[in-house]
Amino acid sequence: MRIIYATEADYEYLREHDQHVLENLIAQKICQNEIYLFKSDNDDTIGWMRYGYFWDNTPFMNMIWIDESYRGKGFGRTAIRFWEEEMKQRGFKLAMTSTLSNEEAQHFYRKSGYRDSGCLLLEREPLEIIFTKNLC
Repeated sequence: MRIIYATEADYEYLREHDQHVLENLIAQKICQNEIYLFKSDNDDTIGWMRYGYFWDNTPFMNMIWIDESYRGKGFGRTAIRFWEEEMKQRGFKLAMTSTLSNEEAQHFYRKSGYRDSGCLLLEREPLEIIFTKNLC
């Protein structure tokens, strides 16, 4: 798998596939290099990762998606390590992410070294688990 920054040419793919971001933020996040695309050996896009900043100073992975047929093969772990290393090189000492308590992703994050650090409970939603990981 290759990991590349999304470009303007990827806008339509992201608009179509990432239903968890406001459409008017996609171009801005592309320009700020806050979206990575994952490419297969034959150059198909097999997923993406999008992040922002919690409190405007801590990298927060908002979304990681790997197409179903590519899951369980280490691509997600590779993508997270790539992102963590980039954040570490930029001088960040902590990374964050979250997932709903009814999703399997919580186990993936814990196996990847993330620790439960709190939660958020919104009305009519499952508990959102907040995770942190020291990058030092």
